[in-house]
Amino acid sequence: MDMFEKIREHEQVVFCNDEETGLKAIIAIHNTTLGPALGGCRMRPYKSVEEALEDVLRLSKGMTYKCAASDVDFGGGKAVIIGDPQKDKNPELFRAFGQFVESLNGRFYTGTDMGTTPEDFIYALKETNCIVGVDEEYGGSGDSSVPTAMGVIYGLQITNKTVWGTEDLGARSYAIQGLGKVGVKVAERLMDEGAELYIADINQHAIDDLVSRANEKGVAIKVVSGDEIYSVDADVFVPCAIGGIINDDTVEQLKVKAVVGSANNQLLDTRHGKRLHERGILYAPDYIVNAGGLIQVADELYEPNKERVLQKTRTIYNSLQRIYAQAEKEGITSEEAANRYCENLIQTRSRRNSFFSHMKRPKWSVRT
Repeated sequence: MDMFEKIREHEQVVFCNDEETGLKAIIAIHNTTLGPALGGCRMRPYKSVEEALEDVLRLSKGMTYKCAASDVDFGGGKAVIIGDPQKDKNPELFRAFGQFVESLNGRFYTGTDMGTTPEDFIYALKETNCIVGVDEEYGGSGDSSVPTAMGVIYGLQITNKTVWGTEDLGARSYAIQGLGKVGVKVAERLMDEGAELYIADINQHAIDDLVSRANEKGVAIKVVSGDEIYSVDADVFVPCAIGGIINDDTVEQLKVKAVVGSANNQLLDTRHGKRLHERGILYAPDYIVNAGGLIQVADELYEPNKERVLQKTRTIYNSLQRIYAQAEKEGITSEEAANRYCENLIQTRSRRNSFFSHMKRPKWSVRT
């Protein structure tokens, strides 16, 4: 009963074990009111099964809200593979994972996330059609970090306008945590705008590469060590790495006026969102800001169209604008306003959505 209490908000949680390939994975389907569950698959060397379960439950619930806010006809789900992405990957492991996805009979669509790549899912695609975000050569829509980064830029623009009265990106300074596929694109755009940057990443090569490009452009950029990124004297904190980074230790260190980034589950707990609010720091709910990738992979199932995706990504700006206005009007945190906004959308659309019943699987399968 303790386990059922833990997953009580979720429709289905599947533990996947394949001894031959070493696959240990968990698939969590949170809510399919608006359509089949959609969410990426991440691979991490979790310290325990309990830690992996906690992560996948949090992430899948966030996907339900993200799908609602993004105006896509999907529900929320997520998958995690327990293992070191640098050591434990192999083609047969992802084929085994694909078989487990296929066993859900269209209830769950997945693709790349932290620790996995589109190339990994080419093997999963041999076992199931329920894979999104693969390379264009395989009928997918390509790199989803492009619209995700664009969504962060839109989030920064409306946040800047809300706090300082202007969308001007170059007039502010930013502390960017994480220079992965999304973070580096956000940093490059901000450099092009002439903004001052503070950067931190565990990958020294990523830091060196960005510093080199900044020097070529004559842009001010400062490298700081891991924990120092929280206390730099910047205008906006831009978390683009792991989640849970706004916690008891870090929330008091922040000197910024806003937090806008692509990392999932940035708040370790709801109380940290309230503390940001008390300190006068505007928080852009992460599942709204980072929805660009979701918009692309959801759109992919209607045949890929990059122009349509980028046009729809603009809704991130509009959604945040409404959420900020609602939060101010009701005297609540932006996280609370975002949750209410999404819950109202789910309730309204649940009376109209028929996508799940007539959805067709993609035609571009390379299954053998």
